[in-house]
Amino acid sequence: VQLQACGGGLVQTGGSLRPSCAASGINFRIYTMKWYRQAHGKQRELVAGITEDGNTNYVDSVKGRFTISRDNVRRTVSLQMNSLEPEDTAVYYCNVAADQGNYWGQGTLVTVSS
Repeated sequence: VQLQACGGGLVQTGGSLRPSCAASGINFRIYTMKWYRQAHGKQRELVAGITEDGNTNYVDSVKGRFTISRDNVRRTVSLQMNSLEPEDTAVYYCNVAADQGNYWGQGTLVTVSS
């Protein structure tokens, strides 16, 4: 099982980024996919999730700014991040709790400058 994330970067406050995560080795379409983030010195937190049926949930701090989506053909999950704030600066990780185990991508760094 591999989760390969990309799409982080450096943006100014108010900017946008769209990290994506490509999955292999799992039956992608049957699992809930999640994005977590971990800021320096803080615990990892759940940012957003999307079920196999396309139902989504978000942490309160990103509601209205972030949108999670999935493409079951390409086996990818993306996180459209708009109106970024310095507090969004973190390493973002994709995650799946599959039958084989709990898997994490390698993380992609998002830095928002003020």
